[in-house]
Amino acid sequence: MQNADPHSSLPLAGITVVELGDSASAPFAGHVLAGLGAEVWKVERAGGDSSRSWGPSQWRGSGAAFHALNRGKRSICLDIKDPVQLATLHDLIERHADVFLHNLRPGSCGQYRLDPESLRARKPALVVCEVGAYGHVGPLNQLPGYDPLMQAFSGIMMLTGEDGQAPVRAGVSIVDFGTGMWAVIGVVSALLRRERRKIGATVNSSLLETAIAWMSIGIANYAADGEPGGRHGSGVAFIVPHRAYEAADGYAIISAANDRLFARLAEALGHPEWAADPKFATNAARLENRKEIDALIGQVMQQHTRAHWQKHFDGFGLPCASVQTTAELYEHAQTKALGILGKTCEEEIDLVGMPLSFDRLRPAPLEPAPDVGQHNAQLQQLLRGRPAPR
Repeated sequence: MQNADPHSSLPLAGITVVELGDSASAPFAGHVLAGLGAEVWKVERAGGDSSRSWGPSQWRGSGAAFHALNRGKRSICLDIKDPVQLATLHDLIERHADVFLHNLRPGSCGQYRLDPESLRARKPALVVCEVGAYGHVGPLNQLPGYDPLMQAFSGIMMLTGEDGQAPVRAGVSIVDFGTGMWAVIGVVSALLRRERRKIGATVNSSLLETAIAWMSIGIANYAADGEPGGRHGSGVAFIVPHRAYEAADGYAIISAANDRLFARLAEALGHPEWAADPKFATNAARLENRKEIDALIGQVMQQHTRAHWQKHFDGFGLPCASVQTTAELYEHAQTKALGILGKTCEEEIDLVGMPLSFDRLRPAPLEPAPDVGQHNAQLQQLLRGRPAPR
């Protein structure tokens, strides 16, 4: 990974986050905040974050997923059901935290006086970020939820997969990670407002709201014509061609998002007459004749490899990309050039760094993910120091 400015030069240097997060959404938000320079104290129960047990891939006794989501954090082990340990958590938040981030089960915050009203009554400048499932209001707001539930509930799964087949969940946790990103946007915005107005904030982010946001175009289409949309495999409902086609050694995505690009594609495939055919000349016509034009393009694509087509289409200025495996992505020259994969030391595994650069420098790799309670002693030292609250 590229060399970066010292940690103290990152945008959130000097900000302290207390994260009571489990699984993916809130931990991902905490991970991003750590990558931006914040000091993140991760509160774990005795058994640790749920993702420590996810498999089958393991590293240093924990699921590889835990390492992907929790580098750069300090782990403290506290049982919030124990009054003494809960008091320790309150002490940490009230005297050191700029941000309290959590995804506690709905309805449990008040039980532990970790609700925004209780916390901000004692520390008005605190930013409290609650990451929920169905949202903080509404008839379902007390229900738990996970990424696949929200992909189902929001309609994402009804637009994913092949027509006539079972609905399909996206292969990565787009709702979890998206919710974490919205949480970070909310936290950073609240911190900016705090600088200007000297007040804290309560930030709410949820899996369902994120999933609905990802459905923005689908909902707009439905609002316009009442059609719920359908499944188009690797394609989309509103552009043709804009999908994967099978080449001689795998699949490649072609995107001809306007009529000008389609004419260029037709020429590149050796069939310039397609662009003049009334059935294909416009995107509206191609939508009506999707199966026919897809079949014609597919027949030509099968004649050569992905690498051939990539080089060929590059010469025409056509958007194209191979459908790659994780191994192919890992080894690709572009991935290596970006320097987005890295590790802190030789004993660690390569993990994804911040997908951001500041002054053209990517932040350095974060420290390895902590063991459960690894920083309990540091917490006690911090609390004995009793600095004045912010």
